[in-house]
Amino acid sequence: MVAQDDLRQLVQSTRRISRALDIESRRIDREIGLTLPQLIVLQCLQDLGDANSRSISRAAGMSPPSVVGILDKLEAKGVIHRYRSTIDRRAVHTALTEKGAGLLAGAPQPLGENFAQRFRALPAARRCAILEALMQVADLADETLAADHVENGHGADEMIG
Repeated sequence: MVAQDDLRQLVQSTRRISRALDIESRRIDREIGLTLPQLIVLQCLQDLGDANSRSISRAAGMSPPSVVGILDKLEAKGVIHRYRSTIDRRAVHTALTEKGAGLLAGAPQPLGENFAQRFRALPAARRCAILEALMQVADLADETLAADHVENGHGADEMIG
């Protein structure tokens, strides 16, 4: 069955990517004391400037509850600070500290410098095709998780990702 073989190869390939991310995440934690999700949130915050958790969540592709938990840990490490808006006291903004900016300046590539160099060396059309394919796989997985979550009697907004 061609479709079954395709699914098997898809699972094997995503598992290899997951393993590489796990290994690199441990390396990053050893080198700079941040997990990969923490590094991603910090990078998004750097790109956004001062932002609220919802904006960071969208930029990082993570659920709002996950981002809030990560921000709690980053604040405890002194790499971000949160403050209430002077316009709307209900709104909480997050900003990088000098320590956070310094960590980002020396942060390693999430999949390693060798991977980053090899990926950048690919023709632009090939990089684009890879990114589009991976985003499509991620979207399919997200849609399936959301549908399964709702099917099991939970609201879609309760899903933690």
